[in-house]
Amino acid sequence: MQSTEKGTARISAPEVLELWQQYRATGDRRLRDRLIFTFTPMVRYIVYRKVREVPAQCDVEDFLSCGLEALIRCIDRYDPDKGATLEQFAWTRIQGAVLDELRRHDWAPRSLRRTERAINGARRSFAAQHDRQPSRDELAAELGMSAGELAARLDELALADVGSLNQTVRSEDDTTIERIDTLESGDLDCDPVITAQRHQAKERFRVAFRKLSPRERQVAVLLYVEDWTLRDIGARLGVSESRVCQIHSELRRKLRGQLAEEEALFTLAC
Repeated sequence: MQSTEKGTARISAPEVLELWQQYRATGDRRLRDRLIFTFTPMVRYIVYRKVREVPAQCDVEDFLSCGLEALIRCIDRYDPDKGATLEQFAWTRIQGAVLDELRRHDWAPRSLRRTERAINGARRSFAAQHDRQPSRDELAAELGMSAGELAARLDELALADVGSLNQTVRSEDDTTIERIDTLESGDLDCDPVITAQRHQAKERFRVAFRKLSPRERQVAVLLYVEDWTLRDIGARLGVSESRVCQIHSELRRKLRGQLAEEEALFTLAC
């Protein structure tokens, strides 16, 4: 038996082979489960090496399941006469299965992903040489393409990164939440400060409105609430249309005069 860095026992290749031979001879599922348990850390290692390439709309657990399924198939199909150990055989097959699953979930063509790897490699190379990140023109020169071509590739990569807003992420306090809950809302009704300011604006307007004359208030209600025309309001009040227009202009002047210092706050109520 060998020891890992954490001090737990790790089964050796000859012991793995002996265990596998017992499983093939007896078909005992408990022996197969021991082999699966032995190589599960390897599956996790392979998957988490690729975790940065996992599309945002996917769950890492799906790739772990894919890797475990590949491991089970490897145990059943392993042939020691071909010279590789079970661990070597499983490593190759599991990594291939995870890569296939990645490609299956990826919206971008493989050529675009090759370009992405080239861009990331050029960034790392430039940063190692100059101790800073390259500008757009410097990165294009590093890749041997024009700035316009680089911009087009970066735009294509941005469009390819499609994710789910329902994907779970970790917040600053280490709790798990959905990605949609981390986005800033553009709905002003969700902002308590804006809501309070709107309430204050409406209260100030009510105070100013009560200071108008009864006829001015009546004209305002008929015009803005009931949606009457100036002619219909004049007929209702027994005055000319031009007189209604004068009343309307006067009430607006009074309201603006009383709310002039709070015009910015008053607009929030609209």
